Amino acid sequence: MTVSARGMAAATPASRDRYVDLLRVASLGTVVLGHWLMAAVSTDGVGNLLALVPPLQVLTWGLQVMPVFFFVGGFSHALSYRSLERRAGGRPVYAVFLRARLRRLLRPTLVFVLLWAALALAVQLAGAGGGRLTGAALRMVTQPLWFIGIYLAMVAFTPPLLRLHARRGWAAFAALAGAAALVDVLRFALGAPYAQFLNFAFVWLAVHQLGFLRADGRITRPALLGAAGLAGAVLLVAVGPYPLSMVGMPGEKVSNMAPPTLALLCHGMWLVGAVQLLARPATAWLARPRVWRGVVAANGIAMTAFLWHLTAMLGVYAAQLALGLPLPEPATAGWWAQVPPRILLAAALTALLVACLRRFEAPGTADAAPGSGPAAALGTTLCLLGVLGLSTTGLGGLLEGHSATLIALPVTAPAAIGMAVGGAWLVERSASARRVRLRG
Repeated sequence: MTVSARGMAAATPASRDRYVDLLRVASLGTVVLGHWLMAAVSTDGVGNLLALVPPLQVLTWGLQVMPVFFFVGGFSHALSYRSLERRAGGRPVYAVFLRARLRRLLRPTLVFVLLWAALALAVQLAGAGGGRLTGAALRMVTQPLWFIGIYLAMVAFTPPLLRLHARRGWAAFAALAGAAALVDVLRFALGAPYAQFLNFAFVWLAVHQLGFLRADGRITRPALLGAAGLAGAVLLVAVGPYPLSMVGMPGEKVSNMAPPTLALLCHGMWLVGAVQLLARPATAWLARPRVWRGVVAANGIAMTAFLWHLTAMLGVYAAQLALGLPLPEPATAGWWAQVPPRILLAAALTALLVACLRRFEAPGTADAAPGSGPAAALGTTLCLLGVLGLSTTGLGGLLEGHSATLIALPVTAPAAIGMAVGGAWLVERSASARRVRLRG
C-alpha cells in the first residue's frame, strides 16, 4: 500500500529529527543545481563553467555539499543499526542492515544504469556514438555515480566504525582525520604511488563519523568545529599544493575530490559546523505542517531526481540544438541570459522523469531474516566497485571494450555493470541463502 506524503508527514513521531531530512534533501538539491550551472555545452562539446571562469571556483566552498549528505548518512546509519540491534535479541543484524539500507538506493540506481546502457548500446549500434557531443554525454552522465559507490562503502563500514565510536568517541574521528593527513604527506611529500586512493576511505569515513557524533549529541561546540575546518581549508589552499576548487576540474594535476584530500575534509568540517549552528531555527521552521509535508515529499523522490538530473539537462541542450536555437559560447552574456530558462526546463524534465520512475525508489517491505553477513558484504563490495567503475568509464565505447582505471585496475563498462547487478542480486539473496543453511 502506498502512503501519501501527507499521511507520512502526519504520522511523523515527535522524536524524529526532522532537520536531518531537510539536510538530506537540501544537499542533493544543491548538488543538482551546481551541476546544472557547471555544465557548459557548446557545439564543440561539453565543458565546465568553473574551468572557463576560474574566479567562480570559490563558489564550490558553498556548493560542494556532499560532505553534508555523508554526515547525515552517518547519523541515520547509527540510529538504524542500533534500532536493529535492540530488536534482534542477540541475533546477527549485519545482513539485515545492509539490505535495509541498500534496497532503496540500489533499485533506482540499477534502473538508471540499465536504461542508459540500453540507450548507449542502441546509439552505438546505429553508428551515432562517435559524435563529439554524444560521446561527451555518454561519458558525463554516469559521473555522479561515484557518490553512490562511496555511500555503499559507508553503509558496509558502519557496524565496526560505530563500535569504534562507542569506545573512543571524538578520538575515532581524530584517528581517521590523522590518517587522511598522513596519506597526503605520503602523496605530496614522499610521492608514494597509489597512496592517495586511501583517502577515498579516510576522508569520507571521517565525515561519516561526524554523523555518529551528532547521533549521540556530542557535537556541542559547532562554531569551534566550523571555525577549525574553515581555517584549516584556507591555510591548506593558501600554502599547500591544494587547488581552490572543492570539486574536480578538467586537466588539473591535483584535485581535492578525486581522490579526496585533507583540504576537502576541512571543508566538510566547516560545513558540518555551519549546518549544526542552523539546527535550532530550522527545526522550529520544520514544525510547520506544510513545510514538513514538502520535505517528506522531496525525500521520497530525491535519489531518483539526483540520478536523472544530468539526463534532463543534456536533454534540454539536445532539444536546443535539434531545434536550431542559438547556443552562445559558454560564459558569454548571451549564455548567461539562457541560464534561468534552461534550468527551469531541466527542472521540468527532471520532474517528468521522476514521475515515470519514482516507483523504483519506494521502500520495499522490511525483511527481518538474519541472512548471511559475508554474502551481503561481498554483494555490497561488488556493487560499490561496479558503480565506481561505471562512474569512471562512462558508457561510451561499449562495443570497443573501452576501459578506464579504477584505482590501479582497468575496468570496462560491461564489467562494471555486471558487478553492480551481480552484487545487488547477492545482497538480495543473502537472506534466502541463510534460510537454506538453517533448513539444512
